[in-house]
Amino acid sequence: MAYGGSGLDYFISSGVHHSMKSDYNIHTIWVVMMLLTISTYTLGKLNLNGLGIVFFILLTTVIKGFFIIRDFMELKGVSLLWRVIMYGWLWTICLAISMTYIISYQGGI
Repeated sequence: MAYGGSGLDYFISSGVHHSMKSDYNIHTIWVVMMLLTISTYTLGKLNLNGLGIVFFILLTTVIKGFFIIRDFMELKGVSLLWRVIMYGWLWTICLAISMTYIISYQGGI
């Protein structure tokens, strides 16, 4: 059965082929995420700081979080409630960090 096939290989390969047909390639998303990670790592190694750098890092965080939620957690086709919860959490955390940094950058309220 293992080498001769069990008759199920047609259905399995059809399902796998259908799941791979999409508007994007998961490997491309992974490469983009790695490039974003390397860029933020490089900024840290160069000891760059300032408001623009922080917002660039937060932007990369949002982009990577979007990819992780949508593609790697496979929440692309789930109900609206789950997407609101996950994306809401991502935006809430990033906005909280942004506001904290802006307040501390201005020297307090």
